[in-house]
Amino acid sequence: MESLSLSLTRPALITSRPFSLRGRQLIRCSIEQKSNLRYTSITNSKSRLSSAQIHRKFDQNERNLKKEIVRASTAGSEPESLDSSSVLTPFLSSLNAFYRFSRPHTVIGTALSIVSVSLLAVERLSDISPLFFTGVLEAVVASLFMNIYIVGLNQVFDIEIDKVNKPNLPMASGEYSLSTGIAIVSTFAILSFGVGWAVGSWPLFWALFVSFLLGTAYSINLPFLRWKRFALVAALCILAVRAVIVQLAFFLHIQTFVFRRVANFSKPLVFATAFMSFFSVVIALFKDIPDIEGDRIFGIKSFSVRLGQKKVFWICVYLLEMAYSVAMVMGAMSSCVWSKYLTVVGHGVLASILWNRAKSIDLTSKTAITSFYMFIWKLFYAEYLLIPLVR
Repeated sequence: MESLSLSLTRPALITSRPFSLRGRQLIRCSIEQKSNLRYTSITNSKSRLSSAQIHRKFDQNERNLKKEIVRASTAGSEPESLDSSSVLTPFLSSLNAFYRFSRPHTVIGTALSIVSVSLLAVERLSDISPLFFTGVLEAVVASLFMNIYIVGLNQVFDIEIDKVNKPNLPMASGEYSLSTGIAIVSTFAILSFGVGWAVGSWPLFWALFVSFLLGTAYSINLPFLRWKRFALVAALCILAVRAVIVQLAFFLHIQTFVFRRVANFSKPLVFATAFMSFFSVVIALFKDIPDIEGDRIFGIKSFSVRLGQKKVFWICVYLLEMAYSVAMVMGAMSSCVWSKYLTVVGHGVLASILWNRAKSIDLTSKTAITSFYMFIWKLFYAEYLLIPLVR
């Protein structure tokens, strides 16, 4: 009978997967209790059972205990999964907060614009080299750091306004404290200038410096500053950065610093600067249309507050349609056949999509207006895909 007792307790040692210490203790205790109970039950009834029947009983009990161990091992792994989840969830939450803080639509726009303008400096196929890609990457990294500084600084000084206009932003929602916001923007400003200085390109460094000055003056609440309060000055700040600095400075960075060539302002570069001047004005005007409620409460005299949402909306649409019309005329005058067809057809398609979308928008819905604003940014991205094709 001792041999039967030993064979009955063997399943307690069979485990196919690791448990936590607590889980192993519970399983061992449960198995031992059930083994003792079943052993007692069988031995008490030995007078009524044959030896073969007793062995069959023990074999059946052993199989049942093995099944219980498997079920227990599955249950025992759940707390470990929960522990992994509890570590991963805060990380993903922090990543999501930073994603919203960085205003990803502006990050994408900055990266695309630099790559697109850099391609305008390419004169022959051999220019597409590791040297070129390194120069573009340096410009993109430094500029994205500065972009995060500018949009972050605006959130630091717009907490109360954003509680009305953009309550999902981390500063307005309370996910980021004021000290956290200041630490982030300070860090990214230092990183941006650090990269610019290490690269040694004066066009790149001056692009970063002027963007820093205008971005700071736009948002910071100091005497004679916080230029976003004045509609015309605010629009000029955005135009200067998005239309002039991005086109000229980053073109010169590739042309003079990377390729070591004499500065040459080509027709495609002039076109890109002129077209993006229109587009930058549209973005400057349109970005305030969804924010009219908070701007009115806090005394921001945007064009939307002064003229009304509907009027500013259609001004933006007409400006973009005008820019697309000029782009099609410029494309039709090109001596390069493939460039002519691509630029005319491309801008014609974008103009048609814009007009059809504008006619169907509900201007009384903030959600619809915000969606249309993000659509404007998608047109902005599309234009930078067409600019390198202008010849």
